[in-house]
Amino acid sequence: MGLLDFAHQDYTPSWYADSAPRLAPQPALRGEVSAEVCVIGGGYTGLSTALELAERGVSVVLLEGARLGWAASGRNGGQVLSDLACGMDAVRAELGAEAARAIWDMTQEAARMVGERCQRYAIDADLHWGYLHAAVKPRQLRELADWQARAAREYGYEALRLVEQAGLSALVDSPRYVGGLFDPNCGHLHPLKYALGLARAALAAGVRVYEHSPALRIKPGTSVTVVSEQGRVRAEQVVLAGNCHLGGLAPTLRTRIMPVGTYIIATAPLGEARARQLLPGDDAVSDCHFVLDYFRRSADHRLLFGGKVSYSGLPPANLKAAMRRDMLRVFPQLADVAIDSGWGGFVDITRSRAPDFGQLADNIWFAQGFSGHGVALTGLAGRLIAEAIVGQPQRLAWFQRFRHAHFPGGRWLRTPALVLGMAYYRLRDWL
Repeated sequence: MGLLDFAHQDYTPSWYADSAPRLAPQPALRGEVSAEVCVIGGGYTGLSTALELAERGVSVVLLEGARLGWAASGRNGGQVLSDLACGMDAVRAELGAEAARAIWDMTQEAARMVGERCQRYAIDADLHWGYLHAAVKPRQLRELADWQARAAREYGYEALRLVEQAGLSALVDSPRYVGGLFDPNCGHLHPLKYALGLARAALAAGVRVYEHSPALRIKPGTSVTVVSEQGRVRAEQVVLAGNCHLGGLAPTLRTRIMPVGTYIIATAPLGEARARQLLPGDDAVSDCHFVLDYFRRSADHRLLFGGKVSYSGLPPANLKAAMRRDMLRVFPQLADVAIDSGWGGFVDITRSRAPDFGQLADNIWFAQGFSGHGVALTGLAGRLIAEAIVGQPQRLAWFQRFRHAHFPGGRWLRTPALVLGMAYYRLRDWL
């Protein structure tokens, strides 16, 4: 999978694309331009980096191969999560208590940034706070209770509330769950509205944005040249923010992430009363399984239900029907409800599920491997890279301490190897 596989495409049909006010198309790059920084990728990571730099007085050119927010940033589950996908226990084990506390505090900052940006830039992204991590099995509820205690003890985080099964109906009306852990400081939003709101803010800050302008190659040096189809950018620094879609621009990065497909359906409108019965607090929910279900209400009173995984790059057969079966396992009372749309996209996972931020050279930066936590964490990545570029690398350095292994199997065998490895986690979900 590479950037050119997706270049020049319009937005994938989805409820998000149908319900987000569009940004006027930006021109393709033609000829040669110069900037202090060239950002490659027009999703959350690239837009956040460009915005943070522009507001520090840095001249920025951003190249996007398709449309702004075209990939995961405009299609994801919309869950605004703190923490990391690998979990703080893994961070503490690898990096130690001091680093874990610093990283935890920054993940909390990442979630707050979403709300702060919506307010500062007047982004109407249907943001709502409240998130339930739901336990399917008693073992999972015990693990959530243990994490609640450790979060308070090790990170001073006392906002988490354990919900036993008797009190669960106030949050989610489903027979599937035995309890959960509620976090008032996480939540959900409309991902494409948020991405396009960031784009408007970046344009207003002076970022020069070019759509339908895939980066074909990078010529490194003291001054870096980024070559596109009909133009080039000369820049002092480059930021790679394409995640799964960088293709051959950075082969060493490509082997450290795996694109994993995940999918969402949108029901027909339920009406406010029926939607409120399902999720009385309008909170985001995901379960504790490794291959998890995640869902939330939309502003027009639909249920948006996500799940499934695909390592082949191909969606499941009969996507909407397959997703509907999963939805009815959680909400059997929706058996009479039609599915209006279904779509998918790719998250970029690392082997450890820890994010992968750093440098390929003194003036080439990257951020990738958000592993399903990208709505909030990408904003932090953009801020940390911007800080480092202007001479304040201390906070980015905490993340650069993660050791990232390559996926085994090479180009052709790493997907089958991952499928085999995931069989263990699927089995654990069933036990």
